[in-house]
Amino acid sequence: MRILIAGAGIGGLTAALSLHAAGFGDVRVLEAAREIREIGVGVNLPPHAVRELIELGLGPGLEQIGLPTAQLSYHDRQGQLIWAEPRGHDAGYLWPQYSVHRGRLQQLLLGAVQERLGAGAVLLGQRVGAVTQTDAQVRVSVAGADTPHQADLLIGADGIRSSVRRALYQESIALASNGWVMYRGAARFSPFLGGRSMVIVGDERQRIVVYPLDEHTLNWLMVRPASSSELEHAELGNWNQPVDPLGLARQLAEWRFDWLDIPALVAATEQAYEYPMTDIDPLPRWSFERVSLLGDAAHAMYPFGSNGASQAILDARVLAYELARHEEPVAGLRAYEAARREQVAQVQLANRRQAGDVMARVSAMARTGAHGQASAELQAVERDYKKMAGFDVTALNNRPSWNVTRFTTSMPADARPPDAAPTETQPRHARG
Repeated sequence: MRILIAGAGIGGLTAALSLHAAGFGDVRVLEAAREIREIGVGVNLPPHAVRELIELGLGPGLEQIGLPTAQLSYHDRQGQLIWAEPRGHDAGYLWPQYSVHRGRLQQLLLGAVQERLGAGAVLLGQRVGAVTQTDAQVRVSVAGADTPHQADLLIGADGIRSSVRRALYQESIALASNGWVMYRGAARFSPFLGGRSMVIVGDERQRIVVYPLDEHTLNWLMVRPASSSELEHAELGNWNQPVDPLGLARQLAEWRFDWLDIPALVAATEQAYEYPMTDIDPLPRWSFERVSLLGDAAHAMYPFGSNGASQAILDARVLAYELARHEEPVAGLRAYEAARREQVAQVQLANRRQAGDVMARVSAMARTGAHGQASAELQAVERDYKKMAGFDVTALNNRPSWNVTRFTTSMPADARPPDAAPTETQPRHARG
C-alpha cells in the first residue's frame, strides 16, 4: 500500500516515521518547498510529545539538540512571581520536556526519514494541486508536473494554509485572528533562573515568553494587540515576516528585572519575525474516504500551552496506530479521526481562552495584589489543560504505548530506547 503525505514539517515527517515503524513500507512525503532549510525559532515539546519521539527511536537525537525544561513560571509586569511549577522529569513524568530550535527538530526528523525510508522518500518542489479519488485510489496533481502521483491514501500535513484541506472542502477555510500580533526571535544571552526555566511575563495587554534553547541561546516570544494598520496589512498564516528587533526592545524598556533584562535580550536579536495570531475554527470533518488531515492542516491553533507541534506529533502516532490496527485503510482513517478530532478541537478552543479571558482574569488579580488568587487560578487552568491535551502526569505515565511493532524497521531490537514504554499491540501482518 502506498501512502502519500503532503508536507515535510514536524507533523508530516513524524507521520512518515510512525507509518514506517508500524510496518508500512511505501511512504512518500511531498514537500512544496524546493529546499528544506533550518529556519524558524524555538518550539517547546512537553512530555507527551517527547514520549512519542523517543518511542520512534529519536531520544539520542533530541538529547543533542534540545535542552530539558525544569520549571515554568508566571510573572506580572513588574517581574513579581505569581506561580511556578516543575516540568518534565522534575514534575514526575517518565519523559523530559525539551526546548529546541524548530529547524533543528525538522532536520532531525528529516534525517531519520531519509535513513529509514530511503533518500528519495521526501520529494521537494511538489506543491499539491488537485486531489481526486476513486473507490480504490487517490490521484494527486502537483504544480508543474504532467503526471499525477497515485496512492492508496493521502495525508494532508501541509500547514495552516493547506492545499489538501482546500481540495477536500472545495473552498478556502477562513483563517481566524484574535486581533493580536506575535513577535519571535532568539539571541545569544546569559542564562537566567538556573538555566532551565521557561517564564511567561506580563498581562492581557502585553506579555513575553522566554526560554533557553541551549546554554548560550534564549528564545523569546512577545504578543500584544495589533493596531488597525497592522491588522489591515497582516498576512494571516505567514510566519516569516521580518521585523526590526530594536523597535520591539523599546516597547519593553521597563521590563528589566534583576533576574532577566528583557529589552537587552530582544535588542541582541539579529532577526525577529512578526506573525499575526492566527488559527482556524474546529473542522467538522478531517477524513474524506482515502484522504485525511493532520497537524495545522486539521487544527491550526494559537501558540499557547506549547501544543501546536505536540498535537501534530500525537496525530501522526495515532494515525499510524489506527491504520495498523484496521484491515481496511478507510476504516483506519475514520478511527484516527474519531480518536483525535474532538479532543484536539477542545485544545484549539482552550488556546483561544488562554490568549484572552484566562490572562485577563489572572492579570486583574495580580494588579490588585491578589497573587495568591492568581496563583490558584493558574494552577486550576494548567491542571485542566494538561488533562485535555494529553499530558496529565499520571495518565501519560500509565497510558499504553502507540507502538504497533517492536521496531521491525532498520533499527535493531537492542537499539530500542530504554525510556520507551512496552509495546502493547503487535501488528496483524506485515504491511507493504
